[in-house]
Amino acid sequence: MGEKSVQKKRYIVEKARDVFMEKGFKKVTMKDIVEACDISRGGLYLYFENTSQIFMEVLRMESEEADDVFSDSITEDATAADILLLFLKEQKKELLRKKNTLTQATYEFYFENDLPKRDNILKKQFDSAVKIIEKLIEAGVDNGEFLCEDCEGTARNIMFVLEGLKISAQTIGVTAEAVDREILYLLRGLGVEE
Repeated sequence: MGEKSVQKKRYIVEKARDVFMEKGFKKVTMKDIVEACDISRGGLYLYFENTSQIFMEVLRMESEEADDVFSDSITEDATAADILLLFLKEQKKELLRKKNTLTQATYEFYFENDLPKRDNILKKQFDSAVKIIEKLIEAGVDNGEFLCEDCEGTARNIMFVLEGLKISAQTIGVTAEAVDREILYLLRGLGVEE
C-alpha cells in the first residue's frame, strides 16, 4: 500500500471513530461512514468490506494512541507507585468522560461478534494490561513501595474492577467519588496509603 493509500485509510478510520462514538456500533452503516468521510461508496470498499472491519481498525488505532499518551506521561525518575497512580488517574478520566468514548460501541461490537481469541483486541489489551500491572507491582514490592503476595492475581483484580467500572459508567452511571473509593480500595490492598 502506497503512502497516499495509507493516509486515506487512516483518514477513514479517524472519521469512522467519530461516527462510532456518536452512534455506538450497532447503528452504524457503511453509508454513515461514506458520508462522514465524504467519499464514494466504492472508495470506502477499496479499503474495508464492512463496519466490523473498520471498527477493528478503530480499536487498533485507539490502543496505539492510548499507549503513546500513557508512556509519554511517565517521567524518568517515576517510581512503581507513581506509574500505577498515573495509570489509575488516566483510567478515572476515561471512566468519567461522557462524550468522545468508544465504550458503548466496543461492548456492542463484542456482544455481536464472536471473535476467535487471537483476533480479540479487547482480550489482548486486557491481558497486556494485567502483565504490565503485574510487573509494576513486582517492582513496587521489590523496592518496598507495595505489599503483595500474589502480583498476578492483584493485577488481574485491578483490571476486573476497572472493567466493571467501565460497564457501570455506561449503564448506571459512576461518580468521581465512587471511582476514587474503588481506586483507594485497590491501593490499600497494596499497602499504599493515600
